[in-house]
Amino acid sequence: MGIVTPVILVSVVGIVAGIGLTLAAKFMAVPVDETAVKIRECLPGANCGGCGFAGCDDYAAALAADHTLAPNMCAPGGVAAAAAIAAVLGVDAGSSEPKVARVHCTGAIGVAKSSMEYQGFSTCAAAKGFFGGPGQCKNGCIGFGDCVAACKYDAIQVVNGVAWVDMEQCVACGACTKACPNSLIKLVPKKSRVWVGCSSTDPGKLTRQVCDAGCIGCKLCEKACKFEAIKVENNHASIDPDKCKNCGLCAKACPRHIIHVIPRKPVAPKAAPAAAAPKAEAPAKEEAKAE
Repeated sequence: MGIVTPVILVSVVGIVAGIGLTLAAKFMAVPVDETAVKIRECLPGANCGGCGFAGCDDYAAALAADHTLAPNMCAPGGVAAAAAIAAVLGVDAGSSEPKVARVHCTGAIGVAKSSMEYQGFSTCAAAKGFFGGPGQCKNGCIGFGDCVAACKYDAIQVVNGVAWVDMEQCVACGACTKACPNSLIKLVPKKSRVWVGCSSTDPGKLTRQVCDAGCIGCKLCEKACKFEAIKVENNHASIDPDKCKNCGLCAKACPRHIIHVIPRKPVAPKAAPAAAAPKAEAPAKEEAKAE
């Protein structure tokens, strides 16, 4: 009896607990939106927030609740995700222009001058809070790689003191743009191949003193552009990608050589059609042997 009684008590407690959990699961269950579940399966799961929502689950729930919301706001998922979501909702996927992150600074080590030997926490955010960072240009890349840590796709790295983006790896999630304390990284259309490698708004005289690759606001680029695609405001040149034709005239006019043109990918020439093999000549008839 000393063993049977505890066994019975434990069994009764287990049965009661099981019944209680079953009833709780039934009456306290949160209804699941099947449409949101299907949409969530179409998303890559990056949870980057580039769509403007807290994550993939939040974006999926919003799409399921409001079918007028654009299904092409997921940059990592791209066209494929937009098409899959549109199929679930029965709407038009719309146009999804590929974008890429671009760092608007080229003040590498030896190009941009430093003002101190920083020995604090090795993060851009921490260095920014300490007199604006170790560089004399307070608008330039600090170079400790907060953007690198934020990127989940290994698409960005710090090279010679400046962040650099691998355009083939970048999915335009926007995580690096949020991580940069100087707001140097912008998402731009991938088709835009001309960019200004500087974000300084200091007067030209000061810019010359602190960096050899800084915009001095001379407006020669603006005068050279035939499409009004580049403007100099607040001592800084910026390009409107919607107007830019990638002609590169502004880059040629820039005396500081800070406007860069990404070369087009060479197109492999089409293979020439194989030449028809020459027909084999009939073997010469052997001369008749002299009798």
